[in-house]
Amino acid sequence: MAADLEEKTDRYERMLADALAVAEPRLPADTPLGEAAADVTEMAESYLDDGRHFRDDGDPVNALASYSYGYGWLDAGVRLGLFAVPDDTELFTT
Repeated sequence: MAADLEEKTDRYERMLADALAVAEPRLPADTPLGEAAADVTEMAESYLDDGRHFRDDGDPVNALASYSYGYGWLDAGVRLGLFAVPDDTELFTT
């Protein structure tokens, strides 16, 4: 069981980091939706950082939860049209 948790935590950390790397805001930063995209990015980055902190502290359960929440924020932003993502990616549920 512990190996499954470790593998899943690794996978979700990579998935969130990769998603953050490819998601580009669609709208100008000085518009309300551009500000929303910046907020979503900040939340996703914060959850990635939190997950890494939990992991360093030996808490893989909360690390996995953090990565999952961060990814959920970013995926919702993509679905709302706040971000452009490559057509050939399977990272998002568009």
